[in-house]
Amino acid sequence: MKKINKLLLAGLLFALATSSFAASKKSIVCTTFPQYDWIANILGNKAGSFELTLLLNNGTDLHSYQPSIKDIAKISTCDLFIYVGGESDEWVENVLASAKNKNMLVVNMMEALGENVYEEELIEGMQGEEEEDEDGEEGPEYDEHIWLSLRNAALLTQTLSQNIQKLDSKNAGEYKKNTDAYISKLNALDAQYSKAVAVAKYNTLLYADRFPFRYLTEDYGIKYYAAFIGCSAESEASFETIKFLSDKLKQLELPAVLTLEKSDKKIAKTVIEASGKKNVKILEMDSIQSVTQKEIKAGKNYLNTMEKNLETLKAALN
Repeated sequence: MKKINKLLLAGLLFALATSSFAASKKSIVCTTFPQYDWIANILGNKAGSFELTLLLNNGTDLHSYQPSIKDIAKISTCDLFIYVGGESDEWVENVLASAKNKNMLVVNMMEALGENVYEEELIEGMQGEEEEDEDGEEGPEYDEHIWLSLRNAALLTQTLSQNIQKLDSKNAGEYKKNTDAYISKLNALDAQYSKAVAVAKYNTLLYADRFPFRYLTEDYGIKYYAAFIGCSAESEASFETIKFLSDKLKQLELPAVLTLEKSDKKIAKTVIEASGKKNVKILEMDSIQSVTQKEIKAGKNYLNTMEKNLETLKAALN
């Protein structure tokens, strides 16, 4: 009996010790994967001193995500909360207003980027959303896919690092060192993109899908045509959209039609068929907005995904 009591006591003491340690950890909550991965690189060997949470970790798209009660509780007590800041995040204001931790550091990434944020762009041939009430006084809609610019990624990594250094000033030097090393990798990949586009045979992408890559195309001066804007809820292309894209494919003699990750490629196949062109490839670029925990465990990260996107871009432009 005494032995059992000693084991129970030991277990209780261990539970108290571990719960106390967990409570002493600083908590960081991210909505989407890119900033979650940037923070992991900033923290480096100190990651164990933080509780880092990714809310969209089951493949949910940013545009359709709504926080659960558990998610709201996580945000309410965290020390640092990072979110994108576009229309899809309209729920954030109410959650922060009722948060328990009034000393929480908050980073709205679109706000942090300031003039580097672009309005949504409806270009020639692109199928718009259903028309809104013409009397509506709605302001401009901004493109939320800010992470698809390596240059934005470098700026945001610096901003996030500064906030983490505030949370743990004792180890600020290590976080700064990790940040500088990671930004060097982002800058090196940015230079590879610039070089690839400069020597490419073509300078236009044709996207038979939603188009969240405007930040990337702006960085390198690439032209594009697409079926829908990046945040569109449309999934069926009209006859006019198919005809426009297939005519462009013929006119420009492009080697590939692009789609988003996990696409059924139905629109792309129809565009190619309507163009009458043979040997046109269907290529896929990853928008890094529907990442699962399984993919993270398998090694997916921001840099290696953008490296794969570069290889796809080279194939589409040559």
